[in-house]
Amino acid sequence: MQALWMVLGSFLFATMAVGIKYASASFGTMELVFYRGIVSMVFMAVVMQARGTPLRTPVPLMHVWRSTVGVLSLSAWFYGIAHLPLATAMTLNYMSGVWVAAFIVGGGLLYGQSQRQGPLMGTVLLGFAGVVMTLRPTIDHDQLFAGVIGLLSGMGAALAYLQVTALGKVGEPEVRTVFYFSIGTAIVGAVGSLFTGLTPWSQVSWTAAVWVIPIGVLASLGQWCMTRAYSHGSTLVVASMQYAGIVFASIYSLALFGEYIAPIGWAGIAVIVASGVLATILRSRALPNTPAEDH
Repeated sequence: MQALWMVLGSFLFATMAVGIKYASASFGTMELVFYRGIVSMVFMAVVMQARGTPLRTPVPLMHVWRSTVGVLSLSAWFYGIAHLPLATAMTLNYMSGVWVAAFIVGGGLLYGQSQRQGPLMGTVLLGFAGVVMTLRPTIDHDQLFAGVIGLLSGMGAALAYLQVTALGKVGEPEVRTVFYFSIGTAIVGAVGSLFTGLTPWSQVSWTAAVWVIPIGVLASLGQWCMTRAYSHGSTLVVASMQYAGIVFASIYSLALFGEYIAPIGWAGIAVIVASGVLATILRSRALPNTPAEDH
């Protein structure tokens, strides 16, 4: 099933988030966005060359929109990870699934299909409830601005996911979509770094430096999996599957940072897994497609 690519992508993104947490000790947000974009751009260029995929695209404006909202969302997420507790930053970003469901409700109303999508939207909300149970996000009064930025990262991600679906429907190869997104990331990161400055490498800790290339590679692979999932899978099922990233993040927190997972956290993980299974079962009943659904 195509939506399972989102599970793999979630694992890669969760691993990348660990790297960002380490690297943010030495690098600023825009620096990380820039380095992530450069590494990803080179990596995907090699992949495109190997696969014989041409650079020229018949829908450049669609890529511009996808890159714009995607890069803004990415920058907001990096900022949230650097300035909020990891659990809170992840929760706000993973609200993207809820936003996707909300946008599809609007589209469903226009096409008279909102009720048909109700059960699948329920699995998205169930999965997000599991996210909240697992992470139990907290925010201090002096973190409100970072919290708003984190919230916007989720909304921007939802818009980007829906645009990825649209690109898939017009036949754009996943690798080209990821490549152009990498270019946008590098450009925004470079412009942002002109204002925030670059950290001299002599002041960068080795634990931060070793993550620069892996962050870009993991991001590329994660974007590739996510793009394939949203291009060919059911949008709401994929949105539900992306919550698997929280499960992987929780495992990393336990294994790498020694963080305690309370019983309610384990219950939340069970809810997330159940929502993904339920979404898969519902989709197998061949629910009709909406404009944001698969072919």
